[in-house]
Amino acid sequence: MSGERGMGVKQDANLQTVENDEFPIICETCLGNNPYVRMVRIPYGGGCKSCGRPFTIFRWKAGSEGRYKSTQVCQACSKMKNICQCCCLDLTYGLPTQVRDTFLAHQGILAAPVETANKAVYMQEMEKKSANGELPYGKAAVNASLVKLARKKPFYQRNLPHLCSFYARGCCTRGASCPYRHELPPDPSNPLNKQNIKDRVDGRNDPVAKKILERVAQQEQEYQRERKQEKEEESDSGSESSEEDSE
Repeated sequence: MSGERGMGVKQDANLQTVENDEFPIICETCLGNNPYVRMVRIPYGGGCKSCGRPFTIFRWKAGSEGRYKSTQVCQACSKMKNICQCCCLDLTYGLPTQVRDTFLAHQGILAAPVETANKAVYMQEMEKKSANGELPYGKAAVNASLVKLARKKPFYQRNLPHLCSFYARGCCTRGASCPYRHELPPDPSNPLNKQNIKDRVDGRNDPVAKKILERVAQQEQEYQRERKQEKEEESDSGSESSEEDSE
């Protein structure tokens, strides 16, 4: 007999697909300075810190003096927001998403819904747009302000090991063999110590972004103050020259 018998098995169109990629979407800083990096691939390794869906986790050592790092968000969220899967910073400028979206507000921002049901449908639509290359971040024009704020070279100090809590208490017995840094922790009241992956991805309540935006606002105020002083000096010099001509 030729042909197939019976009805073919159909796949649910609303079923969530699990990514099966061979390499993560990460920035040059998170990758580290070792050209021979080795990665561990863990299928269904955990849930995305942004959307909660299961995804493939990658784990690697970021350089000879760096710590072990791993991906935090799935590739769907990474492509949707154009961010690194590990540090969740923008891939183009290396800035927090809140800073980038503040300067690109007029070019369209992707705001994911809060409800679980709506978020599932929303992620499916974004995956279709990502496959067709229709996401706005990839087509956004180059912003001069973001280019000025962007980091020109990789910042490998971000890959250093975490601080040793036993050393801070004065009871670490490992000495030089300790895999953690023997440095005293910074001020505990510093808001930079309380960072959340989901807030960084969503672009809200990010202390790093708040610090950058405050610095930009301060620089803008100083620039406006200098321009105002220059105009006042020009007007004063113009009035003095007119008085001399009249005399």
